[in-house]
Amino acid sequence: MKINQFAVVDTPFETQLKELATIGFYDESVQVAHAKNATAVWRELLRIAFPEVQDGRVKFRDIAINTREDLAGYLNSGAPVTEEVFNAVALQLLGFVEDVDYTFDKVAEAVATINLPLYHKAGRWDADDVLTAWYQLLVTHTRNGLQFIDDLASRGYFMKNNVPLFFNGKAMATFDMSALIREVVYVETDVDTDGDGVRDLVRAEVIRPDTGVKVPTLFTASPYYQGLNNEANDALVHNVDVALLRKTPNTLTYEEIKYEAEQEALPEAHEIAGEVTETTESFTGTSHVDLNNYFLARGFAVVYSAGVGTRHSDGMQDTGSPEQVASMQAVVEWLAGDRLAFIDKHSGQTIKTNWSNGKVAMTGKSYLGTLATAVATTGVRGLETVISEAAISDWYQYYRDNGLVIAPGGFPGEDMDVLAELVYSRMLDSADWHRTKMQWHGFQHATAEHMDRATGDYNTYWDARNYLNNVPNIQADIVMVHGLNDWNVKPRQVFRLWQNLQKLPVVKKLYLHQGQHIYINNNRSLDFADQMNLWLSYKLYGVQNQAASQLPDVTWQANDQAETWETGHEWGTTTPTTLPLAAETATVQYEDWQIADDFATYKQDFNAWRQQMLQRENDKLDVNRVVFVQPAFEQDVVIDGEVTLQLRVKSSADVGLVSAMLVDYGEARRLAATPQPQGVLIDRGTGWQPTPLVEFQLAKPTTEKMISIGHINLQNRTAPWRVDDLVPDEFVDVALTLQPTRYRLPAGHQLGVIVYGTDFEMTVRGNQDIRYTIDVEQSQLIVPLQDNTQK
Repeated sequence: MKINQFAVVDTPFETQLKELATIGFYDESVQVAHAKNATAVWRELLRIAFPEVQDGRVKFRDIAINTREDLAGYLNSGAPVTEEVFNAVALQLLGFVEDVDYTFDKVAEAVATINLPLYHKAGRWDADDVLTAWYQLLVTHTRNGLQFIDDLASRGYFMKNNVPLFFNGKAMATFDMSALIREVVYVETDVDTDGDGVRDLVRAEVIRPDTGVKVPTLFTASPYYQGLNNEANDALVHNVDVALLRKTPNTLTYEEIKYEAEQEALPEAHEIAGEVTETTESFTGTSHVDLNNYFLARGFAVVYSAGVGTRHSDGMQDTGSPEQVASMQAVVEWLAGDRLAFIDKHSGQTIKTNWSNGKVAMTGKSYLGTLATAVATTGVRGLETVISEAAISDWYQYYRDNGLVIAPGGFPGEDMDVLAELVYSRMLDSADWHRTKMQWHGFQHATAEHMDRATGDYNTYWDARNYLNNVPNIQADIVMVHGLNDWNVKPRQVFRLWQNLQKLPVVKKLYLHQGQHIYINNNRSLDFADQMNLWLSYKLYGVQNQAASQLPDVTWQANDQAETWETGHEWGTTTPTTLPLAAETATVQYEDWQIADDFATYKQDFNAWRQQMLQRENDKLDVNRVVFVQPAFEQDVVIDGEVTLQLRVKSSADVGLVSAMLVDYGEARRLAATPQPQGVLIDRGTGWQPTPLVEFQLAKPTTEKMISIGHINLQNRTAPWRVDDLVPDEFVDVALTLQPTRYRLPAGHQLGVIVYGTDFEMTVRGNQDIRYTIDVEQSQLIVPLQDNTQK
């Protein structure tokens, strides 16, 4: 086991004493003991460290010093306190298991192996040493995923006085979760998406501590929050078993399709009848985002809104649109004190956020993180920071790519209209649905036209939903989290955002993990929740904890070792190396056609198809692909950023597409992309919303691993908005940039690239009789290798 902690703040001794006093570990009894000796102060600290009992000394006999002596006997003997003795006890307090995690004859080795940030000093300790060591122990992670002080809090250590308390720069769980205030408001937006001439109202649900202290807010914009239309969604999924169509060549430029927001007069405002201080509507349930639950117990309010076109709100659902973003921006403005909200949709009674300190962070994964990113690009006042996980920065890159209709991994046939259908939760209230049904169907028809599945080209509709265009407006500091094995929201989404943010004077932090489309705040080997606590305590409460410099700029989970997280400052800045595709210079061919039985099998199980495609030797699929393999590397190399495949290729038809997978060939145990539950629940406060502790684990040995992937329409070689001509059997040059990565290729492994046509999971599947030819001599692989020594 290895734990990686980056949120432990170095703290001067005098400050340690003050902080220990604020949390009850430097009370009068400890101060008296401090004046005596090391053993006395250690005894007092230990006595306090068992909140389940009135006097912790009754627990001393359960703790061993070594294989012969328990803690009670050792303390009574007057023996000195040393690093070895203190850490032997510390390992037990932290929940580590003898003969599993440590042995008493190798305590120091266990502390080093587990990577615990415990105090180190040789020889006999004095009382100051014990207090410093205790401070360090409190911020050290237990075996079960919590700082020791948070573990104590979960066991009832803190009195729930509903007053913010900070230790080592992080907020403590001192708020009573049994007395949360739940309120519903309706925020007035500046948009009128249903065309009734009046500004749309959006429902926002507030969950906040019952306290007299003004608190900051975590706001999660979630179109899913008010319910889903799963049956309607499934009925609208598009058929992908269609042919790739010929497109009429053009010479379009970006300027011709660039989105320009129309300057329109604001719709009519709602009439105001008065102002009140209490709402008239509440709701049941709790926060559904684990990180939000964690912060609720630490003195942060949480707000959810599903935005326009959802249940109890006005308007139409338009995936990723400027209007959808504006409706979420309006909620931030209300929280910051800059906008009106009503207690219902009819009375005209307004309400202010008198409980708010005006500081807001937006959180969430996937669509939720996407809207957080989008709202940040408005530059809205009051939004101090965003924690966006697996977020989309450009909707075209989610449902399209390089002139092709491309499905997010695992969802063939999904598109902008399908997602809108899923979350247009106004369907769930019969009366509202009957009032809006005809308008909704017309709205969806227009969406289908604008998104243009027929061509897959980038157009004005998509440009309006490309938030990268608005990155220069960002004022908030940005935390980004993304999985390098996320083929749903693919890594390019965060890579492009990260690149664009480099030009701005905002703080940006990036976390790259080896998972798929997941949250990582309950991962055992990384203190992500602690880091976000440090960050939000700084950004929203103003705690001076050096969070901006304490947290690494880039944190990357190693792909070749378990429980290993590395840090740096950059991603994707490595100078690329050009590699020949193969030593041979002849042309090679592959076909994009399957016999009917195989086609039917693969479209039903695209995972089996991909697994077979990745195999280096597979006679059955050799006709449908070309596999190029580099010589084995003499030492480890790291692929840092985007790999580009430059091909000279021709199609036997006047249409064509190229797909490619980058592959690590070599037998090894690799990290599973799905973290495994560890059989433990992490408490988010004191008996509050426990969540499973998980960890990425090494899987059984495999001989190959897909690193990255990419697709391009051969008629969009110049740009996704421009259609090039394609003449049958005439070579063209194409540059296909694959999804960015950061991947360590071990010594002895080989880098492969598989070139093929139809991707059964992601592209259309026309089963067309097309033959492709590659001029190998005029083709190459451009790879950003941090060390390119090869055999």
